[in-house]
Amino acid sequence: MTSFRSLLILTISLFLCISAAVAQTASQTAAPSSGINIAVLDLETIRREASVVKDIRAQITVFRKSFQADVEKEEKALREANQELAKKRTILTPESFAEERRKFEQRVVEVQRLVQQRKQSLAKVRADAMVQVEGKLNRIITDMANRLGIVLVLNRSQTIMVDRSLEITKEVLAELDRSIPKLQVAAPGN
Repeated sequence: MTSFRSLLILTISLFLCISAAVAQTASQTAAPSSGINIAVLDLETIRREASVVKDIRAQITVFRKSFQADVEKEEKALREANQELAKKRTILTPESFAEERRKFEQRVVEVQRLVQQRKQSLAKVRADAMVQVEGKLNRIITDMANRLGIVLVLNRSQTIMVDRSLEITKEVLAELDRSIPKLQVAAPGN
């Protein structure tokens, strides 16, 4: 009975010592993590408000309007050709009319292909320009994080609640506007 009591007291003492050691280790590990510098960045705001992005958008709009004018000319020509074809229906033999109709439909397909190519071309030059902006933006964020000792940057859209003092959006946007206010977008291919 005495050895059982001694064993029980020894086990409880050992358990208490281990618990204290674990608690002390946990508090030592938690202390450094409270010094982690975190920042939050609203990428959507930057991608919407940056001067360079607005400039790219304006250039793409000019290209789009130019393409749209060309497409409208083609559509007008197609409408006129369709009206002419309708007039010829009574004059031409069924075989000749079918041949004329086939040529017209082929022209419609070519115009549709042209429109699709131009849309793709616009999307490509926009994407190429934005890749350059994103590269510059990433360098700015990295430089700022290194300078301020920030070890973790979170996107604002991925957070629920944030202390405003952690926000670096305005600073990053100002640096992006200062370093690359405009970017010449390559002319899209036809």
